[in-house]
Amino acid sequence: MAEIKCIDLCKNYQQGDAVIKALDQVTLDIEQGSFVCLSGPSGSGKTTLLNMIGGLDQLDSGEISIDGERVDLLAKGPLADLRLHHIGFVFQAYNLIPVLSAQENVEFVMQVQGVSGAKRKEKSLAILREVGLEGMENRRPAQLSGGQQQRVAVARAIVSQPKLVLADEPTANLDSHSAKHLMELFRVLNEKHRVTFLISTHDERVMRYAKRLIKMQDGRIVEDREQVPA
Repeated sequence: MAEIKCIDLCKNYQQGDAVIKALDQVTLDIEQGSFVCLSGPSGSGKTTLLNMIGGLDQLDSGEISIDGERVDLLAKGPLADLRLHHIGFVFQAYNLIPVLSAQENVEFVMQVQGVSGAKRKEKSLAILREVGLEGMENRRPAQLSGGQQQRVAVARAIVSQPKLVLADEPTANLDSHSAKHLMELFRVLNEKHRVTFLISTHDERVMRYAKRLIKMQDGRIVEDREQVPA
């Protein structure tokens, strides 16, 4: 389970002569077992916030803690271990390994974790069934549609049941049926296994599943409210 605390997060990017405030003093608490959606226009800071919490980029200032551990102070080795064992990532760009099959892509993180071959196979085949890719286990990414590749990426992120999943537009390339199936799977992981979800999205279908909606604009949180999920 993951509890996240963010205090006065700031991140600036240089764009020509201009300074872009990607995060402008963002303070945020996310309780363990939460299901939170970040919304807002492009450039509002959603993806930057996900990347900071996941330790994929460095802050200019501020503090980030996961379960009381200061992520922003971790050295590269411990930070890599935190991401490997406790955080699942779902990126817009999929980030699948082209030369590996769908099953091998899903197994990859478990292999690095040291999970046995038999257990990797069992868990990867089960999760691929869950995301609707049974029969496509041996296809490489180039042999899959964009939506199918996204489902492989999701399967890879959640197969180890991490305590925190960070997802950037996870339904962007999915049809309505696949998006609903994915969100139901996320809901099961959240409710039965208390996995914390933080999802960046423009998709109203995704927002309906959230227990909490946070709207960002110009690097700031402009709205933060709880709701009863669909």
